Amino acid sequence: MTNVIKKARLIYNPTSGQEIIKKNIAEVLDVLEDVGYETSAYQTTPDPLSAQKEAERAALAGFDLIIAAGGDGTINEVVNGVAGLDKRPKMAFIPTGTTNDYARALKIPMGDPVAAARIIEKNQTIKMDIGRAYDDKYFINIAAAGTLTELTYSVPSEVKSRLGYLAYVAKGVEMFPKSKGRMVRIEHDGGVFKGSVSLIFVALTNSIGGFEQLAPDTKLDDGNFSLILVKTDRLFEMLSLLIQAVNGGNHVNDANVEYLKTSKIKLEVLDKAEPFMLNLDGEYGGDTPVELQVLPNHLEFFVNMDEINNGNLHQGNK
Repeated sequence: MTNVIKKARLIYNPTSGQEIIKKNIAEVLDVLEDVGYETSAYQTTPDPLSAQKEAERAALAGFDLIIAAGGDGTINEVVNGVAGLDKRPKMAFIPTGTTNDYARALKIPMGDPVAAARIIEKNQTIKMDIGRAYDDKYFINIAAAGTLTELTYSVPSEVKSRLGYLAYVAKGVEMFPKSKGRMVRIEHDGGVFKGSVSLIFVALTNSIGGFEQLAPDTKLDDGNFSLILVKTDRLFEMLSLLIQAVNGGNHVNDANVEYLKTSKIKLEVLDKAEPFMLNLDGEYGGDTPVELQVLPNHLEFFVNMDEINNGNLHQGNK
């Protein structure tokens, strides 16, 4: 009896991370072949949703594994290509972007595509929660709103490629004084929050914008978002929160922060000014009002389980 051949599709962004994947593509394909996957590759194009459309096509064609190689934007597109389907392939990630939040959460090696591909050899997977917005958009790491969250799509891509994470830091410092509180109403599992906020984070992992303590006790697979509301727009208070976030995640206990767990959120802005723009995994995703919900254990990802803190996992995936 012959073994059933497993098929994998590598979807890679050739321009991500100073074109590092292009230099390693042959070795990455060799790793996947060694693991037992008959692998083909697709290079994304500048056309809108290139990675998303290819991911959907590959999933519908019956591929067993889809590997997204690129930054957080590429993996978000690939996830959006498969998340709405009834039959979803396994997923893997080769991070070559600027911040690589999802790779940080899954402990995937960064800056080394071959080492990232070898995570698949370990055959360790987690069924991950993902988020859904507006009924047809999906995110895997963060939904956010507020002036500072707009910096992820206000930094030009060529600047991100050249300066990397420093580009975000510089832009953040520039935008800090412009952050203003807005009156919002937020429905969640535990009730309703109504008040002024300057920043809203809806997190699925503990890594946001390169900070691994912004949502410190977030679990990857417990069916809940971590909701963080920053209730001040005063510069020194916000700087204090940032320092606490960097130094152990104590900001979640600050009086200027509301921090809770919820499986769904309904967000609307109550003042008559322009709506909040929503940031989904670092890209512009739409405007308020918006309803968000967790899709529990929705996608199965290859991860570096040996390095993931057990505190970031629900009992079901241990």
